[in-house]
Amino acid sequence: MARRRADRLAMTIPMSEAPSLIALDWGTTSLRAYALGPEGQVLESRAEPWGVMNVPNGDFPAAFHTAVGAWRARWPALNAIACGMVGSTQGWTEVAYQRCPAGIAELAANLTPVHDAALHIISGLAKFGDTPDMMRGEETQVVGALELRPDLASSSVVVLPGTHSKWVRITRGDVVDFTTFLTGELFAVLRDHSILGRFAQANPIPSDRRSPEAAFARGVLAARAAATGVAPLLFSARSTVLASQLEPDASLDYLSGLLIGDEVRCGLAGGVRPAALVGDPILCARYVLALQLFDISPVPVVDGAAARGLWEIARRAGLLA
Repeated sequence: MARRRADRLAMTIPMSEAPSLIALDWGTTSLRAYALGPEGQVLESRAEPWGVMNVPNGDFPAAFHTAVGAWRARWPALNAIACGMVGSTQGWTEVAYQRCPAGIAELAANLTPVHDAALHIISGLAKFGDTPDMMRGEETQVVGALELRPDLASSSVVVLPGTHSKWVRITRGDVVDFTTFLTGELFAVLRDHSILGRFAQANPIPSDRRSPEAAFARGVLAARAAATGVAPLLFSARSTVLASQLEPDASLDYLSGLLIGDEVRCGLAGGVRPAALVGDPILCARYVLALQLFDISPVPVVDGAAARGLWEIARRAGLLA
């Protein structure tokens, strides 16, 4: 059934538009696959809920085949490249990190082939010291962002919102430093496994009085004013509802504001100013609003960076058909 499904989907690409590369953004929660044309354009994309923690039966080769096997059957000369947690200890195979500072040259020169070289995995980046930090997938988004926005390459800070949000410092096209904030994962844990998520679970239908943007902004402003950090504020996602100051189904928007607001407060410490947001436009829009509430003028959003970064690294590595 999986093969028939993939074959049917592949027919949406005319033979006259043969791809030059198969690219995969294979992260913690999802797998996104792209058939990229001769100029790096997305000819077709697919998404599966097969992040590295949810691959059916832990069978990475089977998931790979289901996602892209029809493309490979029609165009057997295509190479495939992947970034993200697929190269982690929980992924298909563990790939050693490249040390910062590093950029596209180091990433392209240190790909790891798997599945009889049917797929090449990008390494990710790491910094070491008293507080080590790592990224897998975001380094590829940075490469793509620099291609789409060359003005960022000389010296800039870009923010990549997500499960593990990154604030990345770039100098002369290389990632020289970065900080990870567990914002997205912490929100999911508190929503699903703490008392803070119960109001929203009990009130799944939005009320007429709900104002998601206002609740989010209230959370951001509370975090901005909290010199001691977000920990003493978390219970207010419940107490403001109990005090009838917030609609129950808006409590998660407020909690999101607290967590993103605290991330922004910490990220801006020392005079840092983001030059761009890189990632999903809907999530980035929340960060744009949060930054505005910290008196930072609207920060531009770079979309499509992952696919572009995969293309650029593959091109530098000589993988294009």
